[in-house]
Amino acid sequence: MKTPDCGVPFWRGNRALPRDGGPVSTATENEPTQLDRVVIRFAGDSGDGMQLTGTQFTEVSSLFGNDTATLPDFPAEIRAPAGTLAGVSAFQVHISDHDILTPGDAPNVLVAMNPAALRANVGLVAPGGTIIVNIDAFEERALAKAGYSANPLEDGSLSTFTVYEVPMTSLTMQVGKDAGVRPRDAERSKNFFALGLASWLYSRPVEPTLAWIEKRFAGKPQILDVNARAYKAGYNFGETAELFESSYQVRPAHHAPGLYTNVTGNTALAWGLIAAAHQASLPLFLGSYPITPASDILHELSK
Repeated sequence: MKTPDCGVPFWRGNRALPRDGGPVSTATENEPTQLDRVVIRFAGDSGDGMQLTGTQFTEVSSLFGNDTATLPDFPAEIRAPAGTLAGVSAFQVHISDHDILTPGDAPNVLVAMNPAALRANVGLVAPGGTIIVNIDAFEERALAKAGYSANPLEDGSLSTFTVYEVPMTSLTMQVGKDAGVRPRDAERSKNFFALGLASWLYSRPVEPTLAWIEKRFAGKPQILDVNARAYKAGYNFGETAELFESSYQVRPAHHAPGLYTNVTGNTALAWGLIAAAHQASLPLFLGSYPITPASDILHELSK
């Protein structure tokens, strides 16, 4: 399916990036490769939106019918300097076509938004796994800040992995420019480009995420617009860049009929406290401090 031409070539591709990210196309030349499960780890600076990206990818996978298990990985420091190992935030999700009990021992896929994210997480990736990097972030200063003396994309240290270099920042800023958004603001949407790319690569339905973006950012129309454009641009990049040999699909799991929900440990804890207080006919009191990740418990209890 050909996308509208705006004169800017895709990375290693032969088609052009649609000016607004383009309508998300779902037609593919080949059927996706079927997998029974996959473990994906999104990693970047604590301000790169990796928790948001991973959470939404999980939500869509649950809606699709997969069994899911997640592992949010927050830095211990409060907003460590950008580009440092201490400031790396990651989110790991395990999706499967059967019941699973853990978020996975080793990621099959690592999405690294900068050199620090790569260095902090590459040791976790399964042998022969896939690494997708934001090539725009691999500048000399960023490499030095992450502790690299040489570019790992060039020195052969990643030869045991399949590595894909994607200019996520520059392509996101391109769609932001077309939307009339300042470069600094547009750059913040690169996590939505990564989400769109991962959604194409693993055949996730796009409508739930676009609807979620519209609802979450309804009060900020310009941010809504650029996030949606970046998401669609990432999805279309995956399909048209001819960078990947195939897309993949994890079929829905076979569950007994009933109502199911995607729930985090914090949400489950909050529900358990509510249920215990109700069954004991006692008022609920929780003494806690609002700091990530415990804040989610307070947010749930305040509803």
